[in-house]
Amino acid sequence: MIEPDAALASGHPAHKAGETLIELRDLDKSYGAFKALQGMQFELRAGEVHVLFGENGAGKSTLIQIICGVQGFDSGSYRLFNEPVSVMTPALAHDKGVSIVFQEFSLIPEMTVEENLFLGHEMVQGMRLAKTEMRRKVHAVLDRLGFALDPRARVRTLRRAHQQMVEIAKALLWDCRVLILDEPTASLTDQEAAQLFDIIEQLRADGLGIVYVSHRMPEISRLADRVTVLRDGKYIDTVQMAETSEKELVQLMTGRTFDEFFPQITRSAGDTLMQFEGVTLQRGMAHDLSFKVRRGEVLGFAGLAGCGKSEVLRAAFGLEALASGEITCGGTRLDRHSPRKALGNRICYFPSDRATEGLAMSQNLISNSTVAALDDNRFSWRGMLLKRPAERSFTQDIVEKLKIRTPGLNARADQLSGGNKQKLMIARGLSREFDIFLFDEPTVGVDIQAKLEIYDVIKTLTEAGKAVVIASSELAEVMHMSHRVIVMREGAIVGELDGDEVTEQALLSHFFAHEEPAAQTAGEVN
Repeated sequence: MIEPDAALASGHPAHKAGETLIELRDLDKSYGAFKALQGMQFELRAGEVHVLFGENGAGKSTLIQIICGVQGFDSGSYRLFNEPVSVMTPALAHDKGVSIVFQEFSLIPEMTVEENLFLGHEMVQGMRLAKTEMRRKVHAVLDRLGFALDPRARVRTLRRAHQQMVEIAKALLWDCRVLILDEPTASLTDQEAAQLFDIIEQLRADGLGIVYVSHRMPEISRLADRVTVLRDGKYIDTVQMAETSEKELVQLMTGRTFDEFFPQITRSAGDTLMQFEGVTLQRGMAHDLSFKVRRGEVLGFAGLAGCGKSEVLRAAFGLEALASGEITCGGTRLDRHSPRKALGNRICYFPSDRATEGLAMSQNLISNSTVAALDDNRFSWRGMLLKRPAERSFTQDIVEKLKIRTPGLNARADQLSGGNKQKLMIARGLSREFDIFLFDEPTVGVDIQAKLEIYDVIKTLTEAGKAVVIASSELAEVMHMSHRVIVMREGAIVGELDGDEVTEQALLSHFFAHEEPAAQTAGEVN
């Protein structure tokens, strides 16, 4: 727990490690005819990180909203700190020591860090704010957590990671006993996420009970003591993370075995649509590349980070200049290749970095989904005057087809979750006729359900006779989704596997350089 000098102690008793803090039994919640939760079971103990794991719509958000009093429940039992709860409100949850950090922060941008921490709970001396005491307590909690933040800084000037630090400090300032974190790494860099993990582990050691909502397997494996799996609003199971594999978690969440997780894609290899011949990139990230991209099959690129696989896809779309060699498309050499020429040659590219390259984050869904086809007669008159109704109609249809979850067509791209951003980027690729689809890290940072939906898109495109190329750092993904796999190491192609040759062992054997055995001298005995 935060020490008394670093928090506004409320007299809450300390909890022993393993003591039950929250217990939900047979909890039901409906919105009209829609059953958001059915028969939910959940228990949180002091000194543990308990992960809620499930697809979008599984009921995770409803569950944490019930715990912190944002939503009520219809039936079942809720016990908090061994006391029955019939009615919970956010204010009551706060007073009892339950704090939540939502994905969308509750900070006032124009106010300072200090003002946000005490908003609604200001300390007073007589008729004035006790600013000296408030600042002392702010410094104490920030120092306790190791947050290098200026209490006088306005929140709007802080990066998102630092704003999240403010939210956590705000939660812990008031004798927090239960901390709920909703997708806390969604907008953080790897380095920022690592710092957050250190803080969570420290808080767990201090005896807090932490409810952690996430779909990212690496962080679940690192942090979780237990995992409760939800599916379609129903309780599936609670498991010990140390005794459960990733494959078992995926099966519990989806109801599919791991082998069924990846779709079977029919291969009908046809004409060569693109060919690299002796290509070396100007920046030196890849050299002497020769391979073919064929209609009706998935070509995968595998290799360690920095091997050059992403640069190959960028070169195919005209984003990397060539030092030598040539790229042909439909038998025509692509001289002075560029993204504009790529679009004209029916090549579509989905970059790995959605935020800076893939989407216009401040623009709405309509603008993002049709931006690659504004010269198409469907969406404009001679590429000049836009046909707004046609844009809206296409976007509405593609949102439904790809199951993009959005507040509306006018919502900005930065309002969507990672998986829905990825599907919005894919929508752009369906706005006009393309023959070649280049996917760089197609499922990076998306939840399991979104992965399944993206895999179905790749299957549909391939079986419709399109050529699909994927570069992925997930070995299972590139292995199960590809008909052929090219393995790269240090910018060079070191192997090409086809069909049944594509196995985990075969791929890994190419990832690392192997010393050639020294030749035997004439006098050596065999």
